[in-house]
Amino acid sequence: MRPPRARPTQPAAARSAAWPVGLLVALCFTTLPLFLALSPGRPSLLDLWQQLGIRVTVHYGRRSIPTPPPERETRDVLLGGLLSPDVDEASCRSRYLSSLHRAPSPHAPSPYLVSRLRKYEALHRRCGPGTPSYDKSVRQLASARHSMGLAECRYFVWTPPGPGGDSHHLADRVLSMASAFLYALLTRRVFLVDMSGDMAGLFCEPFPGATWELPPAAGFPAQNLTRLRRGGERSYGSLLASRKVGTEDPAGVRSESLPSYAYLHLARDYQLPDQLFFCDADQTVLGKVNLLVLRSNLYFAPGLFLVPQFEDELRWMFPAPDTVFHHVGRYLFHPSNEVWKIIAGYYASYMAKFDERIGIQITARDRNPVPAAEAYLKQVTACTSQEKILPEIDPDAASTDYEAAATAKAVLVSSAQPEYAERLRSMYYEHATVTGESVSVLPQPGGAGKRPQNNQKLLVEMFLHSYCNVSVVSSWSTVGYVGHGLAGVRPWLLLPPPPRNQTVANPPCVRATSMEPCFHAPPSYDCRAKKNGDLGAVLRYVRHCEDADDGLKLFD
Repeated sequence: MRPPRARPTQPAAARSAAWPVGLLVALCFTTLPLFLALSPGRPSLLDLWQQLGIRVTVHYGRRSIPTPPPERETRDVLLGGLLSPDVDEASCRSRYLSSLHRAPSPHAPSPYLVSRLRKYEALHRRCGPGTPSYDKSVRQLASARHSMGLAECRYFVWTPPGPGGDSHHLADRVLSMASAFLYALLTRRVFLVDMSGDMAGLFCEPFPGATWELPPAAGFPAQNLTRLRRGGERSYGSLLASRKVGTEDPAGVRSESLPSYAYLHLARDYQLPDQLFFCDADQTVLGKVNLLVLRSNLYFAPGLFLVPQFEDELRWMFPAPDTVFHHVGRYLFHPSNEVWKIIAGYYASYMAKFDERIGIQITARDRNPVPAAEAYLKQVTACTSQEKILPEIDPDAASTDYEAAATAKAVLVSSAQPEYAERLRSMYYEHATVTGESVSVLPQPGGAGKRPQNNQKLLVEMFLHSYCNVSVVSSWSTVGYVGHGLAGVRPWLLLPPPPRNQTVANPPCVRATSMEPCFHAPPSYDCRAKKNGDLGAVLRYVRHCEDADDGLKLFD
């Protein structure tokens, strides 16, 4: 019998040299993940193993349950490419978490819009505050009386209207800022915002690696924004009236003859010639001015569709015109971490456990007179009952047990008059519903404990309304416009009573045919016809609003 072959053996020196190398490799493999897991800003140890491709099973007694992926990994937190991933999550938590509180949007942004946003972000990083290009532009604007040809970087500065009337309302400002950013996108300008005063600390920076806040730079010609006013020397209307600029032959206007900056007034009190902003020839002239400063409290985006030179670009960006604010608003507005803490806390405490959430926003304003609270509450309940939004109550039956109810609905009521929420809460607390459903009227945001600042409170309300599946809003309610626009739902509009009649409207509400906000004060001048006319009859997708006969709204 042949003896078994002996295994080849390594020389003792080779074994001696390999032993410490193998030990070192083993130590690195076992200790490196532990070191990283204990480091500041670390991922979890579980994450590290999963990144190595190792499937991890968590044992509970005798059962083994595969670790499910976190919810956010199964959801599109970048909104179909609308948002850039190049923003640190810790600096703006709402940017990545807010969409988890809403149903996924059925309205995908167009590839062209996504592409334009990425190009805009590169422009803002190159020309925004703190860059050499911005500093150079400030020096040129401060030293030159007139612009010397088109600059590499051009700017569009938004500033809120002065005190008085509705100008302080944050929802009006949000809608105006969305319109202004759209204009900056169309005209390849850097969008800057005057965040001084009561706007400070509300929003995150929307553009990666750059700021959108207008710095109080010395020498900036428009640094004292309070001096800019309708009819002022630098307003576009005054420049037209004084013949310092002209539109008879806009293509022949030389940049050297134009001012270094111009002021645009698009607030509710604007008149001709400021309304000529929406004319094609005037846009050609404005395109040669390096710096434009805007004061506005209007959602004027529908008016941009009336400018012929913008039509093709807008249709490429928004194949469905009624998604303009839905996309621009979700891209631009992200509550700061301070405000997000209030929003997330309220949502987790009151809204998260409900699958169906109804938002009711009641606004009484000068342009939206409503009858007495008792009568208007009847209109609200008539609307929600007639449209099967909320069930009717059984006046002869006590309220049902919440746990025993087959379905449960949450109602978020926001209004400057708390009696609406209180009366609705009492109604459903004291009586059962005819359908057996349970209805919970939630506390008003900021109603308990330390109340947030006024603009903080408004921002909280707008975002909480954007987490509702159904929206019922008063006519002219810009808070409602923002809420259901971000949510991507068509609202039920509570119609105002007929003129000289303080009874409730009949029907009590109508379903809006578009989720877009209303342009409440459009121009009366038809630039194409060169006379006053009905601008709601110029384009198929720009028509009058359901809640404001003279207003304009985008439809699909």
